[in-house]
Amino acid sequence: MRQIDFPGAKHLRLYAAWNDAALVRALQQGNEVAFAEIYARYGLLLIEQAYRKVNSREAAEEIVQDLFTALWHKRATADIQKLPEYLGTAVKYRVINLIKSKLTHEGYLAYCSTLASEADHRTEHDLAAADLAGALRRGLAHLSGHTREVFQLSRLEHQTVPQIAVRLKLTPKAVEYHLTRALKYLRVSLREFLGLAFFFLLQ
Repeated sequence: MRQIDFPGAKHLRLYAAWNDAALVRALQQGNEVAFAEIYARYGLLLIEQAYRKVNSREAAEEIVQDLFTALWHKRATADIQKLPEYLGTAVKYRVINLIKSKLTHEGYLAYCSTLASEADHRTEHDLAAADLAGALRRGLAHLSGHTREVFQLSRLEHQTVPQIAVRLKLTPKAVEYHLTRALKYLRVSLREFLGLAFFFLLQ
């Protein structure tokens, strides 16, 4: 799988409070950290979208990697009005192209068989999602109180460092310390479940 090199968590967190429109403008100007934040914000969701259609984690990751590679190369000319819709549509068409490329006679029969067993695949997907959720709960359970709260507010509720500092009555520097501590721990404990996209999210 191709690998995209992203800046570290310290720089990425500075862009976490930016809205999509600001990130797109920065991306079009060649800002690599804005690009990394877009990946962190939507990469995992897009992989899950592709996975529901192709039933292959590796293929889903390749689709999203290809999408973000193309996004970077076409950043100056891409017409992006609404970022989530733009990325979701791009994934949909890449999934369609992948399926078309495999629809030889034998591939068509195999694909029909896959559709016939859709319920089984959905069960497998639900189990994988449950495993991931369980791993995250177990990882969070090992974190201390403030560290766990900071991670949940930052990554699950998308609050900024100043907002978290006010809510938990901590200094911004203390919030950054707890967030870095949580990310380092979870990056290791969840790596086997999450694959490339979430690995970058936790860096």
